[in-house]
Amino acid sequence: MELTSASFLVALLVLTVLAVLGALLLWNRIPGPGWVRWPGRLLMIGLCQLTAICVVATWINGSYGLYSSWDELLGTGAARDAGAMTGPSAGRATFTQGGDGTRTTYFRGSHSKLAGQVIVWTPPEYGAPGAERTRFPVLMLLHGHPGTPRTWIDLGDVPGAVADLMELGAAHPFIVVIPEISPGGVNTDCSNTPQRKTADWLARDVPELVARNFRTLPSPRGWGLMGVSTGGFCAAKLPLQYPKVFRAGAALDPDPLTGDPQVLADPRLRERNSPMWLVGHARKADVGLFLATSAQDKDSPPRQLAAFAAAAAAANTGVRVKTLIRPAGGHNFRTWTGMYPDALGWLSTELAPPGA
Repeated sequence: MELTSASFLVALLVLTVLAVLGALLLWNRIPGPGWVRWPGRLLMIGLCQLTAICVVATWINGSYGLYSSWDELLGTGAARDAGAMTGPSAGRATFTQGGDGTRTTYFRGSHSKLAGQVIVWTPPEYGAPGAERTRFPVLMLLHGHPGTPRTWIDLGDVPGAVADLMELGAAHPFIVVIPEISPGGVNTDCSNTPQRKTADWLARDVPELVARNFRTLPSPRGWGLMGVSTGGFCAAKLPLQYPKVFRAGAALDPDPLTGDPQVLADPRLRERNSPMWLVGHARKADVGLFLATSAQDKDSPPRQLAAFAAAAAAANTGVRVKTLIRPAGGHNFRTWTGMYPDALGWLSTELAPPGA
């Protein structure tokens, strides 16, 4: 039974009800002396609490997309190896149409040798009469860790936000691309390591797949990123590492911009893959970065945005940095959706509009 399936949640609910009913029926029917009855009653109370906690935890996991499988939750070998050398190549990948207007595929990248899910949403203009030769800008969305691409659809409702802003003339009609940022459940902060080439997966394999199957503008003028939390960290760093692929990146509540020692233990590898180091050592590049957080977010403090902007100005490499600090908000999609108009509006000024 799958971790995220509705049947698993229903089974847990039924088990919880049975545990409570069993405790009520058996409370005064346990035979034997007191030293036997009371441990039995404590065991029944513990079972009721355990099943209730499992229900809540499963509901939270399904709502926030924290873990997509038992292997990912338990960290088993199947999860660690799931991203490597499995799935069809990009040339043989097929997209399946979903009922929510998205198309989904699972493929193996030729550069990274990693495999993962990619979800694509095209704006209404993409299929409009007369648009057969029109090419569209691409917005790649990077979820947090743990997390899955579906969180952008189920919790973030990015397609709806893009459509609403398009109607207002405040955003381009983007092709929205949502890849896994940690194929196999292994987080590398979107970096290439000796074991996993996650940066190549995101900056080479996924763009090549999308450009092969959709009418996209050329890189980098028509390609941008937007990420949240860990994905925000990645959205700030990948344009600096791959300026020939991405023109701009919008980082919403990014993780610490100096890197996480728990993700990359090697201090040199961590430093060379951190946005803070990259922005000070980037070559002259036509790259724009938008960083946003809230004054209440302890996971992404405003002071790091100011430090990053100062480092970019001191380096004088031409990297454009814009920051936004909202007065209130937590590290969640309720805050991030409030940042969409600013982020998507800014991205629309950095990336080219649809064209031939």
